[in-house]
Amino acid sequence: MPASNDRRDFLKAGAALSGAVALGLSARLAQAASPALPLPEYERFDAIGLAQQMRSGHLTALDTLEAALARVEARSVLNTVTVRHFELARQEAKKLSGLSAAGRARLFEKSPLTGVPFALKDLGVAMKGTVTTQGSVFFKDAVADYDSTLVQRYRAAGLNIFAKMASPEFGQTPTTESRLFGRTLNPWNLKLSSGGSSGGSAAAVAAGILPVAHASDGGGSIRIPASFCGLFGLKPSRGLVPMGPRMLESWLGLSANHVVSRSVRDSALLLQLTQGPEPGSRTGPVPGQVMQAIARPPRRLRIALMEQNPFGAPVHPDCLAAARGAAKLCESLGHQVEVAAPTLDVGALFGSMGIVTATGVLHTVSAREKELGRPVREDELEPLNWRSLQLARTYTADQTYTARTAFDQGARSVDIFLQTYDMILSPVTAGPAPLLGTMSLDQPYEDYARVAMQASPFTAIFNMTGHPAMAVPLHWSEQGMPFGAQFAGRYGDEATLLALAAQLEQAAPWKDRRPAL
Repeated sequence: MPASNDRRDFLKAGAALSGAVALGLSARLAQAASPALPLPEYERFDAIGLAQQMRSGHLTALDTLEAALARVEARSVLNTVTVRHFELARQEAKKLSGLSAAGRARLFEKSPLTGVPFALKDLGVAMKGTVTTQGSVFFKDAVADYDSTLVQRYRAAGLNIFAKMASPEFGQTPTTESRLFGRTLNPWNLKLSSGGSSGGSAAAVAAGILPVAHASDGGGSIRIPASFCGLFGLKPSRGLVPMGPRMLESWLGLSANHVVSRSVRDSALLLQLTQGPEPGSRTGPVPGQVMQAIARPPRRLRIALMEQNPFGAPVHPDCLAAARGAAKLCESLGHQVEVAAPTLDVGALFGSMGIVTATGVLHTVSAREKELGRPVREDELEPLNWRSLQLARTYTADQTYTARTAFDQGARSVDIFLQTYDMILSPVTAGPAPLLGTMSLDQPYEDYARVAMQASPFTAIFNMTGHPAMAVPLHWSEQGMPFGAQFAGRYGDEATLLALAAQLEQAAPWKDRRPAL
């Protein structure tokens, strides 16, 4: 987004946008620039744009933070924030706002996102002296005594972390609902799920509270909420973004950290700033120059279109339309698309995933039990996680080892398939954003399973194989709901995925599509 040369121009632009409604132009964009909230221009910028305005002195870090916090309060009905670090962030913003122009310039040289408001997902990351609840009553007062490696890198980038965003308990469902914090609503339709497990982050970005927010993905938890909320979401390759220092490979490699964002370039820059090994890392792809990659269109790509649900079940028409529309757009840009899919042992893969995710719950709960010196009670976990915990206690070492072997064999099959194709294009989900409550962890397992199977048959494959995959917001239904298209690429080839995403963003822009809040 182009930077303005004068703050007054921003205010004039905001007024012009309000007037655009009378001309029949974008009512949603005018709503996003509503003068009822401080700094009406705030929502027009992505993270890079905000940083540019602060570096130039047109905006201050404190004004920018207060704009974000005002939107948290004004849009509190969405229920995105679980843990507040507002005063910590204010102290940092005041310090940054007091710098001289020369001091700002020096700081931005090493920390290009200095002062940009940011939030962590309330799951799987630690910020020293603050609580991460994991969305669970059992962790509601769990204070971290260290910073995650990723948090260290976010701070080194200059991000001002002011909150943690809602997640379901242990990230175990593709919606964001918990007994501890309640339901996070979808800004596009308040009756529907924002997706999960990074639904708090996605709802906040879609609602204009933040331009970008931390997210994580163990079965689709970046891509599903990105799709449901009309955002861009990239799950990196296994091992590219650090998970440590306590555990360097979460959920035996299923889980990956990154962000949900409105712009592709924000995602690319944050990947550039956070990727790479940490002390103790022994495996992972070579970090790429992703910011260079998005500066030019990709070469002509050969893309496989995977339309069939891996479970053999139907796929919702809008989900198919999103994938097929993306295929046509890619063809119009000169890429080759043909219907094809890798051959996978779906039963072995998804059965193995159940073993590994339940074992992950067991590990997480056991560590907390040791901290507290007592066992967890049944009333401190949601029913489906209590069920998973009991199942995990029956699994053998051989079952867990075999499960990881199944992931490796799946990865081998996809690697071989991607010797012929550059990417795999598919729907993100097999169904639309569901009604709130239908995927909660507080219900009978059989009822849950029927709905949850629609959420992650396409996304979870690439968690198990470790390949990078992204959700790109290219389709809106007749009812005005967003549907993403998923692209998965070769292991370690985030650069090509992001180059294509930038090309698609330019060809079919989505930044001005906003929910009418």
